[in-house]
Amino acid sequence: MYKLEKTILAALAFGVLATAEGNAQTIKKTTKPAATVKKSAATPAKTTAAPATLKTTADSLSAAIGVSFANSIASQGIKDLNADLLTQTVKAALKGEKTAFTSDEANMFIQGYFTKMMEEKGAVVRKEGEKFLEENKKKEGVVTTESGLQYQIIKTGDGPKPAATDKVKTHYHGTLTNGTVFDSSVDRGEPVEFPVNGVIKGWTEALQLMPVGSKWKLFIPYQLAYGERAAGPQIPAYSALVFEVELLEIVK
Repeated sequence: MYKLEKTILAALAFGVLATAEGNAQTIKKTTKPAATVKKSAATPAKTTAAPATLKTTADSLSAAIGVSFANSIASQGIKDLNADLLTQTVKAALKGEKTAFTSDEANMFIQGYFTKMMEEKGAVVRKEGEKFLEENKKKEGVVTTESGLQYQIIKTGDGPKPAATDKVKTHYHGTLTNGTVFDSSVDRGEPVEFPVNGVIKGWTEALQLMPVGSKWKLFIPYQLAYGERAAGPQIPAYSALVFEVELLEIVK
């Protein structure tokens, strides 16, 4: 995922563009105010570098890789790159000159860096979820099962309860504990069918307790959701999840 070869190709374009942009910027010197008049120096106006002119396919590829690299780095929350050192290292590597890391050492460092970063983010998300569930279980009407699943009955149906091997049709609205919506069949206006034992553990447990026609609100700890892994860009690893689930029918 973080192979050095791919990173270097992207980094070269990014570094060259960043260097070009830095060189294109100009800073006006402020004039020292006269001793008899106290005036603050004018703030230098920042200029924006014009986009690079793309004359060849190689130019276009370089610019595209630079944009892709920069967006990827930003999306992962990396803000402290030394662009000068990055550019210097890329140029040296492409010339076959000695660099601070060998290829294997670089891959090992990158893997370790991102692993540590994910663990730190995960610890924060896990603690937030645990705090939320600890407070939530004290609320009126909230039931906590032996597994740690919490639910609140909004409406009780009078139909049968599905078994783990059944297929069901449901409407649902899923959010993080802070209210951020990550998925909703309700918003789409289309109920979803799936096997009871084909979803996350919290759902599998809850569905077997719900009579058809019921609508429950589920509060699911990360162990019964997606665990230590993220589920797409909207659900971080270790996330506790909240769902409103309406069990419409057992599909025959």
